[in-house]
Amino acid sequence: MCAECPPSFPPPGTKADLEEGDILSPRFGADGLITAVTSDVETGDLLMVAHMNSEALWKTVETGEAHYWSRSRKALWHKGDTSGQIQTVVEMRIDCDQDAVWLKVKVGGDGGSCHTGRKTCFYRAIPTGGAPGSVRLEPRDAERLRPAFG
Repeated sequence: MCAECPPSFPPPGTKADLEEGDILSPRFGADGLITAVTSDVETGDLLMVAHMNSEALWKTVETGEAHYWSRSRKALWHKGDTSGQIQTVVEMRIDCDQDAVWLKVKVGGDGGSCHTGRKTCFYRAIPTGGAPGSVRLEPRDAERLRPAFG
């Protein structure tokens, strides 16, 4: 094991181990990532969906603050490191087959989680019943808390 490498998780075991066991053995995809769903612990609002590699998941477990893998930058990302919207993990869960995690967080700063400056990344609704190409997104809780950042 190299000095800079994070500890590794045990390999997934049997189906019964994954579904009923008490050992965290996440199933990362072929791209080395696991889906992370993040919600506000106080309101239950869905804030964002991101991805974690093994290092991001380990750092989140170790520090109690959300770390993700940025697919666009191809780099580890400590949420809020530059914006001040640190996500402090209150509870973390893993799904039945250990290929997705759910973080319940308290958001620092102004409470925003979206790079557009909004509280949540899910600020537009998709109405049903429209024809392809004619569906217009409907704003929901789309007020900006601050200017957008990159």
